[in-house]
Amino acid sequence: MNNKKETNTWNPTRYAQHANFVSELALPVVDLLDPQPGETILDLGCGEGMLGLEIARRDAKVLGVDLSQEMVERAQSNGLDAEVMSVTDMPYIEAFDAVFSNAMLHWVRESELAIVNIVRALKPGGRFVAEFGGHGNVHHIVEAMRAVFAAHPEYGSFDDFWYFPTPEAYTMLLEKHGLVVEYIERIPRPTPIDDIANWLGIFTNGVTEHLDDAQTKRFRIQVRDRLKNRIYTEEHGWVADYVRLRVKAVKIAP
Repeated sequence: MNNKKETNTWNPTRYAQHANFVSELALPVVDLLDPQPGETILDLGCGEGMLGLEIARRDAKVLGVDLSQEMVERAQSNGLDAEVMSVTDMPYIEAFDAVFSNAMLHWVRESELAIVNIVRALKPGGRFVAEFGGHGNVHHIVEAMRAVFAAHPEYGSFDDFWYFPTPEAYTMLLEKHGLVVEYIERIPRPTPIDDIANWLGIFTNGVTEHLDDAQTKRFRIQVRDRLKNRIYTEEHGWVADYVRLRVKAVKIAP
């Protein structure tokens, strides 16, 4: 991470094997974006490029950006125009008809700076459409991780670095910087996953980056044990307690 603003350590192959639900469940957000032929659209946190390519199939011109070099290389190999960049460092000024983002903005601690840069990148009248973790997202998982850290003082303090805002708080932030919110909704979405151990291995590198290999292994085992009676059943398997925030906002034209 860069001062823990965002994470940038991702394994594209492992992500595709165990977290493909992230893009598969986001097609309604592409529909909300409603890309039009000839539009120029920025895909923030493009990952492997699957959603950017879906937008491009609707005859829009798409640029994907992601903080992960590995993900950008995979997106490029999949055929998406993409480059390594952080939303907190974007240089664009009134360059895009729309900015789109899925499952990325909850990684950005400097949420207000992200919005400032998004607004600046939009043309007047341009739209911002995104979905990311909302208030209460993965609550049981976060609390299990917190409890394991509390039981192991040698791990240090638990760094809950995600940003999961309420619709009200995020609306205020968007409106503060010149966006009119047309739609915002908090959506509980329990999501089947193959195993919480794989989820932890993909999404919690920022939590365990200061631990050694043995501590990291123990941490994941103990988090899994704590969650077994909360988000696992024989009938449904592992179901992560996801909550999404879905939003569409428009930049006020001068």
